[in-house]
Amino acid sequence: MMRIARYLAQAGITSRRKAETLVKKGLVRVNGKVIRDLAFKVDPDRDRVTLSGKPVILSKKRVYVLLYKPRGYLTASSDRYKRPLVKELIKIPGVRLFPVGRLDLNSEGLLIMTNDGELTYRLTHPKFGIEKEYIVYLDKEPGEELESLIQGIQVGEDFLKAEYVERLGNKKVRIVLKEGKKREIRRMLGELGYKTKRLIRVKEGPLHLGRLRPGEYRLLKQREIKALKKYAGMEDE
Repeated sequence: MMRIARYLAQAGITSRRKAETLVKKGLVRVNGKVIRDLAFKVDPDRDRVTLSGKPVILSKKRVYVLLYKPRGYLTASSDRYKRPLVKELIKIPGVRLFPVGRLDLNSEGLLIMTNDGELTYRLTHPKFGIEKEYIVYLDKEPGEELESLIQGIQVGEDFLKAEYVERLGNKKVRIVLKEGKKREIRRMLGELGYKTKRLIRVKEGPLHLGRLRPGEYRLLKQREIKALKKYAGMEDE
């Protein structure tokens, strides 16, 4: 037995947080009855769950992929302008994968793709504090003012903060984030007068981008999956 939102997440529909919203909106039925109670528990072997009238089947096969997202690809599930999507890069028959978090259109690097909704939820929710490391190429040599990002700066209505900043020379810096708001690095650096020329995510939790090239991907090894789940606090699940 598992709670309804977790069932939806494990089925790869969406993150658990978003699944809770779907339940509250009355879009989920169990055995024909609308369920709005987030505490409601589902028996995967007996109950019939539907979302907006479509069956939601809990697949027992979990797939974990490490992708080098190229520039020019979206992490969205669809795009009205017909721009390329990261899901089009993964060729695994019979498996529907979802990106864990996002990298904007012009950013590149490490992107986890999976149908494990619970892991997706833990890796993307700010309360779990998952660290993500980026290498950023700027339009000019960075100065000491970059240290202010560790204390945090106000950009519009958002307070943006880096966990770690290192100047690497040759107009290049290393930045580590825990929260990851929309276009956070570009906005922070822009507020300090820098233009981001290239942004690459090279690490997330215990995973490194390694030698993958843009557009390439590989399945995670069992030890990597175990390390990632442990990092996200799922070692007992």
